[in-house]
Amino acid sequence: MTTRRKFITETAVATAAAITALHPGTKIFGKGLHNLKNEIEPRSGSNGPVVISTWDFGIRANAVAWKILSGNGRPLDAVEKGVMVIEADPTITSVGYGGLPDRDGYVTLDACIMDELGNAGSVAFLQHIMHPVSVARLVMEKTPHVMIVGSGALEFALANGFKKMNLLTKASKEAWLKWLKESKYKPIIDRNNHDTIGMLAMDKSGNLSGSCTTSGIAFKYHGRVADSAIIGAGLFVDNEVGAATSTGLGEAVIKTAGSHLVVEEMRNGRSPEEACKAAVKRIIDKNKNYRDFQVGYIAINTKGEVGAYAISKGFQYALYKDDKNILVDSKSFI
Repeated sequence: MTTRRKFITETAVATAAAITALHPGTKIFGKGLHNLKNEIEPRSGSNGPVVISTWDFGIRANAVAWKILSGNGRPLDAVEKGVMVIEADPTITSVGYGGLPDRDGYVTLDACIMDELGNAGSVAFLQHIMHPVSVARLVMEKTPHVMIVGSGALEFALANGFKKMNLLTKASKEAWLKWLKESKYKPIIDRNNHDTIGMLAMDKSGNLSGSCTTSGIAFKYHGRVADSAIIGAGLFVDNEVGAATSTGLGEAVIKTAGSHLVVEEMRNGRSPEEACKAAVKRIIDKNKNYRDFQVGYIAINTKGEVGAYAISKGFQYALYKDDKNILVDSKSFI
């Protein structure tokens, strides 16, 4: 006869065994979930390769991405490896290692990635991992999910060979300790606190991919997630239309599904610049205080045409096209 105690014990053992087999949900995933290397018919007249990314640090990121594309590499590899350069730079305080912490002193990272087949992956509120964009790619390739967050994202990363490290540099810690004296919570998005690097790439065949990665607004509330982790907000790619990514105050981007809006505007016939302008105008129309923050978009269509637009003057993007890697001042509403 099975006693109640025996039943509970056996059930607990079975449950533990099941959890052990599933947790952290990495090894059993990835077999037959996605055929990420399916061939796509080359698109004529694509004018690729092209790489476009946000802010002046995009110049260095573009150079890495361009090398991959010019060697007939996949745009997904280009947008991952390109932004990893910025994630690993401790002098850039708005992305990855060296990012300014939240109000409690923790560096938390958000990132997402999307390929030419419509596959997407993201991580949010990830700590202790230098390259969240690479973890986001593995979420896309090895799990049936799009987003993994917090401790689950960390466990997933560690189970896949990523190394745990302290992302808080001496300089960022000192800046946080200085901020603690007043603890004034006001998001500031300017040249010194860009918030994000977003990158879009097109290969010679006209196929598109994109990535977006950030440490978020300096001294944010603990647990805050940026648009950079959200497909359709911080990044969106549609290989039949184009791609877009954002930078700036993520809350405003999330509430308008910004990058998806840009792509839909291109679907309706607008140029990349016109589409970015329409998305910025949407934010302006819905926020009376739009002069107090910055949002900028960059976009590329299937012809290889690019564009950008921002709320305020000062937003720049890096463009690598026709063997030239240049920094461009975006047009803006203000």
